[in-house]
Amino acid sequence: MDILLTGGAGFVGSAVAARLVEAGHRVRVLDALLPAVHGGSGRPPALPAGVEFCRGDVRDPAAVERALDGVTTVCHQAAMVGLGVDLDDAPEYASCNDLGTAVLLAAMARRKVRDLVLAGSMVVYGEGRYTCAEHGEVAPGPRRVADLEAGRFEPPCPVCGAPLRPGLVGEDAPADPRNVYAVTKLAQEHLAAAWARACGGRVVTLRYHNVYGPGMPRDTPYAGVASLFRSALARGEAPRVFEDGGQRRDFVHVDDVARANLAALLAVPGRPEGAARVYNVGSAEPHTVGEMAVALAEATGGPLPVVTGEFRLGDVRHVTADSARLRQELGWRPLVGFADGMAEFATAPQRAAVRA
Repeated sequence: MDILLTGGAGFVGSAVAARLVEAGHRVRVLDALLPAVHGGSGRPPALPAGVEFCRGDVRDPAAVERALDGVTTVCHQAAMVGLGVDLDDAPEYASCNDLGTAVLLAAMARRKVRDLVLAGSMVVYGEGRYTCAEHGEVAPGPRRVADLEAGRFEPPCPVCGAPLRPGLVGEDAPADPRNVYAVTKLAQEHLAAAWARACGGRVVTLRYHNVYGPGMPRDTPYAGVASLFRSALARGEAPRVFEDGGQRRDFVHVDDVARANLAALLAVPGRPEGAARVYNVGSAEPHTVGEMAVALAEATGGPLPVVTGEFRLGDVRHVTADSARLRQELGWRPLVGFADGMAEFATAPQRAAVRA
């Protein structure tokens, strides 16, 4: 298979590139090496032998046209990730994620490249799945600043105000994006589905849960929480855990995410024309953010985490994946458990600090 891998120099992208080469595929990487991810050196990254590297931005039609030459399949990882700093980031999120995806899809239509694997995100769900003892499955309302300031972090039933029980969220759950990044990731999915219908393409979207592992960037506000904790420990500081540390997440190792991409790339040519299929990619081992911080601290011998009570309004309380569809339809399953993965990540190399 001749694959264009956008964002292939990034944290997840580079792991996907290694897995694809190992499986015998020909890979071309298109990456803009944006300073927010790669620092300011502008040097191409170390990629597996045989990978062709093209520096270019998915928002640049000419760069995308060149990168698509001779390609049969696209694996689209390029995106601006994370919750961001504030709303001043909104134009860049929309540009990188949505304009970039639109430019790529338009070029694919012209080139008659019909197979796409898209890196999605669990953030499109907003809050996860909740059940009220009296009212059954319910969707919590927006989080209120007054509640968060008072330490009331658990969302109540929107009907009766009773406590809710969190559960696993499936792919058919309604989307409810609650921050700018989430909105742009959902828009990517809609753009890809519209492209598939319009030109007879096939798209598989992988909604990643909280990806962690070797090679995560350090010292950047756009990294995931695992990277922020790991960076603090590397500086000899205690990880700062927001809220009360009880937020439930599904931490999935980057190697397992790379294997999910390989499975999706092998499956997408067999999908019907115009089809769009979504899969959660999670570990099936929900853990709290506090548990993850403790695991990293203990593995490094560093200071134990400090629970601060701070919060970010755009965060959600609980969101954990049901990945049964991916297991059943594509034969994928996670191989790296939480304890082993965190122990490895605690001392694994990180990407160089990002400079402004």
